[in-house]
Parts: sequence; C-alpha cells; structure tokens
Amino acid sequence: MGAVQRTVKDGFKYGEIPWQRFPHCYGPGEEVPRRLATPASADAETAGRALGELWEKLHHQGRTVAVGAPAVPFLLRIATTGVPGLRGGHPLPGRRDRTMPALRGRKTRRPSQVAEDPLEAEGTTMRPTNWTIQAARDAITDDLHLLFPLLPDPDPDVRSATSFVLAAATGEIPRVSSTLHHRLAIEDDPVVRVSLIPAIAQLAREHHDEHAPAWTRDLWSDPGRSPEIRIGTGLAWLCLVDDPDPRRAPSPPDRPEY
Repeated sequence: MGAVQRTVKDGFKYGEIPWQRFPHCYGPGEEVPRRLATPASADAETAGRALGELWEKLHHQGRTVAVGAPAVPFLLRIATTGVPGLRGGHPLPGRRDRTMPALRGRKTRRPSQVAEDPLEAEGTTMRPTNWTIQAARDAITDDLHLLFPLLPDPDPDVRSATSFVLAAATGEIPRVSSTLHHRLAIEDDPVVRVSLIPAIAQLAREHHDEHAPAWTRDLWSDPGRSPEIRIGTGLAWLCLVDDPDPRRAPSPPDRPEY
C-alpha cells in the first residue's frame, strides 16, 4: 500500500493496482475496479446498489478480505467526491465493526490481538486478515487529509462514520486524537457524540494514553453531563482499565440448602 502513489489514487487509476493478486470470497479481484467506478460516477440509487454489492466482496459476512486494502484509498476518494448520500453508508474494511465492545472480555485491542492467524487460509481465498487490516489502516493514515474535512459535515451519519474510520489510524495519533476531542467538545448530535467517544478510547488504549482513564471517569461520573456522554465514557472507561466496576451490584447470597 505504501508503494501506491497519490497520483494513482487521486486520478482513480485502477489499472495501476494488481487486483488479481487480491482475491475475495467470490473469486479474483479484477472486477473490483468496475464496481468502484460505479459509486464514483452514477446516480444515487445506482451508486448505492453498486456499493452494497461491492461491500459483499470486500467485507463478506463481517470478515475483511485481501482485496479490501487496495480498495480503501479509492473508497475514501469516492466518499469525498462522489454521491454525498453514500458517505455514511458503510465503514471501511480497516474496521472490525462499528460498536463499542460493552463486555469486559471484548476490550478495544490492536487488530493483531483480535484477528485470525495471518497465515490462515479459508477455502481458496487465502485471507491474511491481520495483514489486510494493517494495510487498510495504513492506507487510512496516508489519507488523513481527506478525512478531517468530513468531521464537520452537515450529515451526522458522515460525522459518525468518519470518527470510526479515524480511530483506525496508525500514525499522527496526537493530531487525530486532538481533532476527535475538539469535535466532541462542539458536537451537538447525541449519536455522533457516542461515536466519537469509543474512537477516542480506541486510540488511547492502543497507543497507551495514560490520561485517558481519568478523562473518561471524570465524564461518566459527572451528573451534569448528558446521558450519551456518561454512557459512552462509562463504557470507554471499562475498556481502558482492568479495575472492577465501582457501581457493580453485590452478588446475591448463596441459595440456602433444603
């Protein structure tokens, strides 16, 4: 991914990418450029249908496949130059999902800690999941200049989706984190607020921000904060620390024997 020149990405020069080396669950990746070209240029209905079909190839049954990584730079450019209504429709292949893990056993972790064995082969697709996710995240990082302008977008779905994509960045972490914090401070949509908080928490956990647990605790324990802030930061705090939940109800007494 690092060898792909910006002129190739900005010019949508699909022919410069060896798509045949990156299969998906339904076959080789040569068809991906055609499917990318439709959302970039068609009307909203046709583009939306094409994007849905493309998504089945890139993220089949919730699993990232190899061809997803080289598609990321073009998807980012489609989001900024294509049909506006498509921007908030799907997360990028670099993300495992778009939800805050609420269970203590599913804390935010590096992709290498949650993904399958990089050498795992499934059928004939040879899906090196760890490597694919890392390549997609590196591609996102190379194009941060396209993502930052989407955070103040008028559409809250775009702002929400952008926060999740930014959380996958592998570089310029202080800048990304600061930008997300700033957006949270001025954001007025509750759903977007709850999207921004786990994005901030994921970056903090992955890059060992020692101040993040105190930040989340101060917010969720403040009764003056809005419900979405308290709920979001409460879940984020649980994912950032190994401490027991201070508000957990006591265990019931043992059932008496008869």
